[in-house]
Amino acid sequence: MTLETTVESAASATPKSSFGYRYVIVSLLFAAMVVNYIDRQMIGVLKPTLSKEFAWRETDYADIVFWFQASYAVSYLFFGRVMDRIGARAGFAVAYCIWQLAHIAHAGATSLVSFTAARMALGVGEGGGFPAGIKAVTEWFPKKGRAFATGLFNAGTNIGAILTPLIVPYITLRWGWPACFIVTGVVALLWLPIWLFFYRRPAEHPRVTREELAYIQQDPPDPVEKIGWLRLLRVKETWAFALGKFLIDPIWWMFLFWLPDFLNKRHGLNLKSFGPPLVVIYLLSDVGSIGGGWLSSQMMKRGLSMNRARKTAMLICAFCAIPVGFAAFAENLWVAVGIIGLATAAHQGFSANLYTLPGDVFPRAAVGSVVGIGGMLGAFGGMAMAKYAGFVLEKIGSYTPIFVVAASAYLVALTVVHLISPKLSPAKVD
Repeated sequence: MTLETTVESAASATPKSSFGYRYVIVSLLFAAMVVNYIDRQMIGVLKPTLSKEFAWRETDYADIVFWFQASYAVSYLFFGRVMDRIGARAGFAVAYCIWQLAHIAHAGATSLVSFTAARMALGVGEGGGFPAGIKAVTEWFPKKGRAFATGLFNAGTNIGAILTPLIVPYITLRWGWPACFIVTGVVALLWLPIWLFFYRRPAEHPRVTREELAYIQQDPPDPVEKIGWLRLLRVKETWAFALGKFLIDPIWWMFLFWLPDFLNKRHGLNLKSFGPPLVVIYLLSDVGSIGGGWLSSQMMKRGLSMNRARKTAMLICAFCAIPVGFAAFAENLWVAVGIIGLATAAHQGFSANLYTLPGDVFPRAAVGSVVGIGGMLGAFGGMAMAKYAGFVLEKIGSYTPIFVVAASAYLVALTVVHLISPKLSPAKVD
């Protein structure tokens, strides 16, 4: 056996020491996403309460969501670049501080304008969450393990969405809605020093064994160079990812910000009663998040190409989203919950695979920037969905047109990704 064969065998084998330290990093990212979605979803759970107290119309609430996503879009692009410049450790810390302080500031909001301002500040901070998470996964995992790792930390979004309808009613009914923002924000700040203490790049971390480092670094090394936005915008793989995000992200935003309102209007649930249905929906989402990433990773381990594995997993998820077009017709609450839960699981499985594409085809120095570009377009799509949802609900009063869009978005997105990048070949950043 040659020396080269020995090194290659060591690198391709999974480290035997449990899961390796890289899963400690995933657990930290998971916890951050839990906090991220508690902060993000809270206004959706409080929508019936706040709309009544401040006399918001459907379009007023849609405007709050719209401006949150506008600031999120710009921040996503900015933080994508920041992560490539200063790394995930410092970049995530900055973003986290901004979004937690903005979250706490909601407690002092007294009008539509002040709520909008607080949401815009929240969007600035939260725009750094996913670029940092994807950057960290790219640093800590080889290509064949990134979809699964992304699915794991992305599952934290669903846990956050599960905890929110359980925490918010309890706090609101005892101390009022402002306390929701103060209590959750102060507790969540404990994550920051833990992140700064534990996170380093793999080659710099004392807890990483030689075997695990060889596993992490098994992919061919990337060229060390700075890659600007203008160069990335000329590469078709950037647009495959970004347009995919533009088409599917609005659907998740809609679920996140309007599901409590749908359950309230269609099935008569309120702050005390819509917790269990939302818990079920987002538990199913967790299954999709982990399962979607696991599925493509298993296909690759069994010999399928990265291109076929990623797109097959996304196709399965796209078909699972189609029934949500009929969710508003379901008379039984739990039938509707099952249909919507399947769609949210499909979204998360699709998203876990889509999120790996920048790391699959771009050099590490460009991953954060590409994720930022895609996230910005996804937020622009969310802005359009916010306006569309507000208009439909105010003028028509039915969720059916909204769910029909949700049912078709994933097949359209996969088609666009495949047409632009049929082979998911390494991007030629010239």
